[in-house]
Amino acid sequence: MKLADLRKLSIRQNLNIRFPLPNGLECVISEHGVAQIPALRRAPDFNLEQELASVAEFILEPAACSPPQKKPPEGYRRVGRAELDSLVAAPAAASNAAEDE
Repeated sequence: MKLADLRKLSIRQNLNIRFPLPNGLECVISEHGVAQIPALRRAPDFNLEQELASVAEFILEPAACSPPQKKPPEGYRRVGRAELDSLVAAPAAASNAAEDE
């Protein structure tokens, strides 16, 4: 799973996708597919694509919950990498089946 896959998923399903980075920061992919690290105030000294490879847990929340809140909003859910992989693959498989017909 790549960052581009998460960006597409967030746009298609109108979600914010949040995940912690190993360096203690948090990345948020908006419903517009824009990846942001809110606490970052300068150019990063890491590659987000490489950091994503080590992330195991993600938070999916409806886009209506923007801006981020201190407590988890209603409708959010935590998913592991395997479940998110299946969500990313599902729309692609559905569109491929529609094209074959």
